[in-house]
Amino acid sequence: MDVKKPHQRWVLAGLATASVLGSAACAASPPPSSGAGGDAANAAEPATGSAESSDFTDGSYSATGSYQTPGGEESIGVTITLASGSVSDVQTEPMPSNPTTELYQGKFSSGIGGQIVGTPLSELSVDKVSGSSLTSGGFNDAIEQIKREAAQ
Repeated sequence: MDVKKPHQRWVLAGLATASVLGSAACAASPPPSSGAGGDAANAAEPATGSAESSDFTDGSYSATGSYQTPGGEESIGVTITLASGSVSDVQTEPMPSNPTTELYQGKFSSGIGGQIVGTPLSELSVDKVSGSSLTSGGFNDAIEQIKREAAQ
């Protein structure tokens, strides 16, 4: 016969309660959207036939964006190619004024394509790419210029 001591019963009751609450919390979660893949790189899916995709003229567009760092103002060149209103290619031209900016713009440039190719231009805005958060400010500045140009 298995006899449990009073403190063991409390521990078991607590574990059972935690298990039930954990199961209930998981059941209340919305199901993941199809094709999301679970990571940020796949969060932006290309739009097919959306009204937004027709807001911009397909082609290649370039702009230079500026952003502020602790060391002063920096710039980065951005060229994107649009197909059906979505980004089909992106190139960046780092324009660093110091070694630290060169490092971060290089990291940003190596990771940006994987995050935005396939994203509709109307939804394009980045926060942080490959550990570089300030460079995204210059990139977003360039994208805003490109949006205005592509909308004409």
